[in-house]
Amino acid sequence: MVYDTFYMDMTSKIALLDQLYRLFDDFAGKETLACKRRCATCCTCNMTLTTLEGYKIISLLDARIKATLVQHLYGAVEQRRFKPQITTNQMARRCMTGQEIPEEVIDPTWGSCPFLSQKECPIYPIRPFGCRCMMSKTICAETGYADIDAFTLTVANLFNQFIEHLDQSGMTGNLIDVLLFFEDKTNLVAYQSDKMDTAAEGLIPNSPIPVLMIPPEHRRRVEPLLKALKELL
Repeated sequence: MVYDTFYMDMTSKIALLDQLYRLFDDFAGKETLACKRRCATCCTCNMTLTTLEGYKIISLLDARIKATLVQHLYGAVEQRRFKPQITTNQMARRCMTGQEIPEEVIDPTWGSCPFLSQKECPIYPIRPFGCRCMMSKTICAETGYADIDAFTLTVANLFNQFIEHLDQSGMTGNLIDVLLFFEDKTNLVAYQSDKMDTAAEGLIPNSPIPVLMIPPEHRRRVEPLLKALKELL
């Protein structure tokens, strides 16, 4: 199914983003997971997010806390980190048209999230979706990776598609790059007015949903969630 492009004010977009987060959190809350407080193996410098999610974060941070966190971001600018070449919806379009998918290189040993402090996240209540969907059925510290079942990955991809669609006039990138993008007031104002130049260094433009990436074996099971998503957007 293809969803048409639409436009709405920033307040409405953030309200919808919050509803998407709650819907996923409700789904995750019903899963049996090993994740717990101070479990931070998955909290690496490779986290990505959309500009809408980044805007929400910088808009809600207390000025003093924000200043401290921004210092951490500038301190991590030279750190090697994952910078995506393609978004989820761009990947969906390539799959739909039989085009090649670029190979992405990502390594958790490149380092931890610059925000992480004593294995805790200072922005946990407003963390982006990339953090929310990192769920594991086994303890990551023991295996070195998150144990995520195939259906949960399908659900995560689905939410990623809808979040990108909501921010289709924006961009996607590494958390460090997206949040520092908004440190430039010109970028901040341009994004608020929906007049952003989608050629920012280190970021890639978002796309609307061309087709939903749902494997045949998950279509019936995912239908209730998909119905709820369609009702939101």
